[in-house]
Amino acid sequence: MSVLFSLGPVLLLLALLAASSLRILREYERGVVFQLGRFWRVKGPGLVILIPGIQQMVRIDLRIVVMDVPSQDVISRDNVTLKVNAVLYFRVVDPQRAVIQVEQFLAATSQLAQTTLRAVLGKHTLDEMLSERERLNLDLQKILDSQTDAWGIKVTNVEIKHVDLNDSMIRAIARQAEAERERRAKVIHAEGELQSSEKLAQAAEVLARQPLAIQLRYLETLTVIAADKNSTIVFPLPMDIVAPLLEAVKRGAPQTPAPAPAP
Repeated sequence: MSVLFSLGPVLLLLALLAASSLRILREYERGVVFQLGRFWRVKGPGLVILIPGIQQMVRIDLRIVVMDVPSQDVISRDNVTLKVNAVLYFRVVDPQRAVIQVEQFLAATSQLAQTTLRAVLGKHTLDEMLSERERLNLDLQKILDSQTDAWGIKVTNVEIKHVDLNDSMIRAIARQAEAERERRAKVIHAEGELQSSEKLAQAAEVLARQPLAIQLRYLETLTVIAADKNSTIVFPLPMDIVAPLLEAVKRGAPQTPAPAPAP
């Protein structure tokens, strides 16, 4: 009995040591194992056995991390001050470098994304930020991916979420859009006038070659006007109809002798 009491603490210590030496890593986790302070190997997933006091392990999650990049004050190339925020998607592809090459890779990636966002967007105008967002997202992704490659991190995507402008700039953009719409309306109206004048010129040439067509057009116009029963129509006779009548009247009228001069 005394032997059991004396072995009890030893067995308890061994159980604690065994429990502290066992690690279970999930499918999306890897363990970076250090032995006496030096890198040994990357373990996992599954059961990992460590030598207590000699080996230590750092867990690394290999899943894609979604990180919000806080709003940054950006001055565009055309001197417009605005606030821009984004969302960053990345994951660890090399657990060894993610632990050894950088301290707290999450914080480091966040700070790098903020500075890169300001630097890249500052090279573009406001119109480019609003209309070419896909190209800017691709540029940001390539730059961040090249800089985080040494840390064993792969940046898969960067999305610009919001571009916030002050009220005066919003009003200026609205005025610009209104002016652009008015310009397009005037251009369309001018193009319509040009096409109409060309068609009228062609019609005038056709009518000039065919005089009877003018009469037909004249009668057609009268028909359209007469469709309204409340209208009173007063129209002159065409000269090519009246002229023969006037000539006949002149020929049939008797000649009146001139009065004799007074004595």
